[in-house]
Amino acid sequence: MARRLGASDEQISALGRGELSGFPEAWAAALAYAAHMTPTGATVSGDAYAALASHWEPPQIVEITAVAALFNYFNRFAIALEVPVTR
Repeated sequence: MARRLGASDEQISALGRGELSGFPEAWAAALAYAAHMTPTGATVSGDAYAALASHWEPPQIVEITAVAALFNYFNRFAIALEVPVTR
């Protein structure tokens, strides 16, 4: 999906390593925010939120949060039911 939306192979590879330096600052902040949400049950540090808010407007932050939360939901649901990964 990332490739279809314009991400380069280098960016996709960097994501797999947890590296965000190859992304524009605003997108790196959004990806870092989503990464904070994932293992913590949505607890996000003030620093991660401040970085996000420095680039995005409140309605955009709501959308970024909703997308990250929805994908976390899908992943947790699939993991619990042992749904095989498809590509």
